Amino acid sequence: MTLLIIGLILWVLSHTLKRIAPGPRAAMGDQAGKGIVALMALAGIVLMVIGYRGAEVVPVYAPLPGMGHLNNLLMLIALFFFAAGSVKGVVASKVRHNMLTGLVIWALSHLLVNGDLASIVLFGGLALYAVASMYLISRAVPWDRPAPGPLKNDMKAVVAAVVLYAVIAAIHWWLGYNPFLGTYS
Repeated sequence: MTLLIIGLILWVLSHTLKRIAPGPRAAMGDQAGKGIVALMALAGIVLMVIGYRGAEVVPVYAPLPGMGHLNNLLMLIALFFFAAGSVKGVVASKVRHNMLTGLVIWALSHLLVNGDLASIVLFGGLALYAVASMYLISRAVPWDRPAPGPLKNDMKAVVAAVVLYAVIAAIHWWLGYNPFLGTYS
């Protein structure tokens, strides 16, 4: 669990350093600072994965039967929001924090199907990070709502979400977790 928590801290720090400590981040310089932040984020991901996979299973709650199906639907929606922020379609003009919204949906959907302590720390921590980041960004930078892009860009986001979903499902399957069982408890 220690590695998981350290990884989560590194991830959060790497993604919020510019907002919570702009002076030290600026002192790192532009290129060197980006490299340091990228290494922190990568180390955070590696430690979260190793820490999560190695954590002792401490049950906290039992997921309801069938929540895996809701998780799968929410995962498609989360992946759509991840993509929608990049393609600049209609949705990007209506939702300010597309990627962070996708992260919240992703994290909460995983809490529907994983009721152990490590899952609560990982997915709950990432959800809290995303909500806090939305707040910090919104407080610091006023949103100049962009004009809606073409609807075809949103359709590209749908296709990207479906393709990414298939890849992620295959990875889960390869790791030994069948995402289509309907429940993981």
